[in-house]
Amino acid sequence: MDISCDVAIIGGAFSGASTALLLKRKHPGLKILIIEKSVEFDRKVGESTTEVSSCFLTKVLGLSGYLGHHHLAKQGLRMWFCDSAARSFDECVEIGALYNSRLSGFQVDRSLLDSHLLDLAAGSGCELLRPARLTGCNLRGVGKNTLEVSTKEGARTVSAKWVVDASGRAAFLARSRQIYHPLTAHPTNAIWGRFSGVKDWDGVELQKRFPSYGKSCRTSRAWATNHLMGFGWWCWIIPLRGGDFSLGLVYDSRLFTPPKGDSLAGRLQEHFLSHPVGREMLADARLVGNDVRAYSSMPYYSEEVIGDGWCIVGDAAGFLDPLYSPGLDFCAFTAQGIQGLVSRSLMGEDISEASEAYNEQFLFCYHSWFEAIYRDKYFYLGDAELMSAAFLLDISAYILGPVWQVFRDPDTGFAQFPFQGVPGRIAATLMKFYNGRLSALARRKRERGCYGDRNAHWRLLVGGFVPDSSVLRTLFRGLGRWLRAELRNLLPLPAAVSVTPHRPAIAETQAPEREHAGV
Repeated sequence: MDISCDVAIIGGAFSGASTALLLKRKHPGLKILIIEKSVEFDRKVGESTTEVSSCFLTKVLGLSGYLGHHHLAKQGLRMWFCDSAARSFDECVEIGALYNSRLSGFQVDRSLLDSHLLDLAAGSGCELLRPARLTGCNLRGVGKNTLEVSTKEGARTVSAKWVVDASGRAAFLARSRQIYHPLTAHPTNAIWGRFSGVKDWDGVELQKRFPSYGKSCRTSRAWATNHLMGFGWWCWIIPLRGGDFSLGLVYDSRLFTPPKGDSLAGRLQEHFLSHPVGREMLADARLVGNDVRAYSSMPYYSEEVIGDGWCIVGDAAGFLDPLYSPGLDFCAFTAQGIQGLVSRSLMGEDISEASEAYNEQFLFCYHSWFEAIYRDKYFYLGDAELMSAAFLLDISAYILGPVWQVFRDPDTGFAQFPFQGVPGRIAATLMKFYNGRLSALARRKRERGCYGDRNAHWRLLVGGFVPDSSVLRTLFRGLGRWLRAELRNLLPLPAAVSVTPHRPAIAETQAPEREHAGV
């Protein structure tokens, strides 16, 4: 009943199956064992891919055909703002894409995607134990590791040269080795579920009732990831193949408390209906089955991701924040990076120095990403003036950095984390500075009672993002919006503004704005 293998992988979902598949493609002779506890995968958060994770799925794993047939093509990210629950749907501020996305993105059903990847790994020659429960783990170094596994056929002892932890949020190795750390500086929680009956964003009804809304956009809003924005929170509305939608609320517990109620689904739906866009789109929405969940203390990290004969990939290594859908990005970077190091070790190379450097890179990237994008961002999520600047700056930096890195050479681009080298460190410092300034401006606007004073009657629809010099124009427009916000902070408040810290008021009305036309 004993099993001997080169690599034992704990967890067969996205990260585990991807790592196994990459190892097997590079070294077909390796004996790889995947230990998966579930009988079948369930749906999970992670339905929306970015340009980076889509590059990994299409260019590295080669799943373009599969994704096109079984999942939805994503049409970018859209954000919706209001200054009052009494606002009309078409008065809310909209930030997003004007045209179809120029780079691939997908709205995926994770249960289907995980199953497909695991099937590919098994089909490539990896051995699969499923369902199987890990009951013991003894890590003694490369070539000396043993795992105790319980299966329906009985107990198994697994000897493995390398053990890869892809257990997701369970973070088996990080917790057992006491190197797991919650990111207490970012106290975010989430409630999410599956709903049907969400209104068609591109349907005739909305176009007739709100003509300016229907005519203003050239791409499908329905296939986008639509976010509702507020002070201390944001919500997602993500379409899934077959007609269901993933609806979720993420909030900073320092700033916001969800509605009270007897059920998670009821609390989630009540919050959505408090926003004019949510009220319009979800008036007839219904929970699918009992598919609703809550996550607390979402961000965490492992202080090491590779050691002597063991390593960690994907969500088992850490998670930050789902606002820009970066979860599968980290899964991609860690799967490719760890695959390369394990391959070198199995070929007889001493990777101790490389492993130490990789651990440093992971921690630097994780904390730089937090400081540059997410620290105290929830203070200004609900202010369209500030968030429009962040939207343009964040995505421009993302395109010029990680997207350019991986599309330039997908085979090697995922081997290094973002923010590496002198240019990456400079970029991280600059991003940290403007993120901190926008957060400070939000606090100042709250104090002055003008938070959200430009949350109605305009749209920012961007022509597109591609990894070339054209994105510099969008970057400079973001800088311009930030500087204008700084200048407005120095000016006295207009007489029309009522200074009430917790009830934002409109100071002026802006004409609809379209980025491509420069108006």
